[in-house]
Order: sequence, then structure tokens, then C-alpha cells
Amino acid sequence: MLRHEFQPGRLVGGVCLTVAGALYLGDVRGLWAVPWFTAIPLAVGGLFLAGATTVLTRALRGRGGAEEEKTEPPARPGPPGGARRPG
Repeated sequence: MLRHEFQPGRLVGGVCLTVAGALYLGDVRGLWAVPWFTAIPLAVGGLFLAGATTVLTRALRGRGGAEEEKTEPPARPGPPGGARRPG
């Protein structure tokens, strides 16, 4: 598996939406009763927390990230000896 950059904002958003799904799954199975409107604050609050986490992560990491990885491609080597081709 290829490694990738850890993105805590996506983790927070995913956890909040998973919790909302687990609450409704428990409601369907009869373990507890969840009002229908519970998903709205959970989803909106989760997305807000995910955005805030992403902003905080970018502030702590600085301007690095993808911009550091962008490098100019190496120059194409010319013919040996620096001679130019005719034409």
C-alpha cells in the first residue's frame, strides 16, 4: 500500500458521519430511539469540525505540503561535448 499524507480533517469528518450512521443503525435495530433531525446537526457540526481541523493543520504545517513537492523538472541534457546539432 502506498503511503500518503495524514489528513486529520478527513478523519474528523469521517468519524462524525460514521457516528451519525451508527446512531441510525441502532435506531433501526430497536436499541434506542433517535429523532429524524439528529443527522443534520451531526453532519453540519462534523463538517465544520473537519474544516476547522484542516485549517488548523495547515496553519501548524506552514505553507509546506504539496508546494514543497513541486520541483522543476531536470534540464534535458544536450549532446555530449556541448556541440550543437546543425539545422
